[in-house]
Amino acid sequence: MTRRLILWLTGVTTAFWLIAAGLGVAVMKDEFDEFFNGSLQETAERLMPLVLDDLQRREGPPSPLHFESQTDDMGEEYLVYQVRDAAGKILIRSHDAPMEPFETPLKRGFWANETYQFYTASAGDGTVFIQVADAMENRTEAIVEGSLALFLPVLVLIPVSVLLIWLIVRRTLAPVDDLREAIEEKDGGNMAPVPSGMLPRELRPIARSVNHLLARLQSAFDAEREFTANSAHELRTPIAGALAQTQMLIAELDGPKKRRAQQIETALANLGHTVEKLLQLARAEAGIGTGAGAAKVDLARVLELVVTDFQRSDPASSARLRLHRQAGAKLEGSYSEDAFAIVLRNLIENALLHGRPEEPIDIRLEKGGVLRIVNGAAPLSPDELATIRKRFGRGATVSPGSGLGLSIAERLLQQMNAGFEVLSPAQGRADGFEVVLRFGRGEAAG
Repeated sequence: MTRRLILWLTGVTTAFWLIAAGLGVAVMKDEFDEFFNGSLQETAERLMPLVLDDLQRREGPPSPLHFESQTDDMGEEYLVYQVRDAAGKILIRSHDAPMEPFETPLKRGFWANETYQFYTASAGDGTVFIQVADAMENRTEAIVEGSLALFLPVLVLIPVSVLLIWLIVRRTLAPVDDLREAIEEKDGGNMAPVPSGMLPRELRPIARSVNHLLARLQSAFDAEREFTANSAHELRTPIAGALAQTQMLIAELDGPKKRRAQQIETALANLGHTVEKLLQLARAEAGIGTGAGAAKVDLARVLELVVTDFQRSDPASSARLRLHRQAGAKLEGSYSEDAFAIVLRNLIENALLHGRPEEPIDIRLEKGGVLRIVNGAAPLSPDELATIRKRFGRGATVSPGSGLGLSIAERLLQQMNAGFEVLSPAQGRADGFEVVLRFGRGEAAG
């Protein structure tokens, strides 16, 4: 918008200047014509008495050639004249006047052709005429010089005006840019009101409307988080109790009833897992990833603890998890250890659930604060990659799960100011699934 406004203002200003200069040239041409015509008439009328007096003193009309020879040392004349009798014969002529009579009628008044503008004056008895001529090229030269004097400053002022207009527009629209940047900063973790005290009067209603909308969104988010947290918390105990009762029932039953009870146990376990994810989601929406203190923490130690916990809790999967740490690689910064642990647990759980059971899961910590988690899997299309990053997005998988793991991890990583990227196929492979976390933006990660 700024660029378009500058172009429009510059174009309109330039057009007005050019129109004004053009009108000035037209007025100047009329004034020049009036001035030059007046000079012609005044010169003719002043010369007429002198010519008549000179002719009366002479015994006969002088030769024009003889008159010219007496004025050979004169400079170039802007006005030339011829004195002619009633028959059109030249009696006297000026230094630069042509030797042939002017091709103009012997009639008092103005007359013009392509070369000269004439004015003819006559004696009272009509026997002597004086014709004064002004070359058109002299008038054209004056018009051109005057036009250049008008247009050259315009050409110089155009770039200056562009710069001034740009500075004025930029300064005038600076509050609009500030308001836009303040609105862009708003997300689920930042619903603070937009400051409006320094805004111009015209923008304050917009800021008030935005703040009103932010307040409504904050209320909606708070209600959603509270409902999610409360409902998930309230469901944990009854689900755990029902699961315990089901396990006791399985021990007492056999045959088809036992298999049905085992199916109930699986469903309750999945429900408990979903409730746990909802609690994690509520914590993520509450902004635990932004609650880090000023002290730096070693996230590499948290990574080792989480991997060790998986290996102990699920010995069958322990052989699949392989942790690699590049020499000199560190992962330190002012991060939330709890948020990082939730991210790792979700990503490793996804790899265990959806990866090929016969292939290992490589967890690599590299220099520069880069963490990669790679598991074997069929390659996914770009549409499938976009789907699984959404809440409850599971793609085409038939493995158990809630579809919340990646969205929870991504939300927490945003709060931690860390990069999050999903790739399929994995780098350097024709298949597989890879998650890349990039820490250290603004932190000292080695």
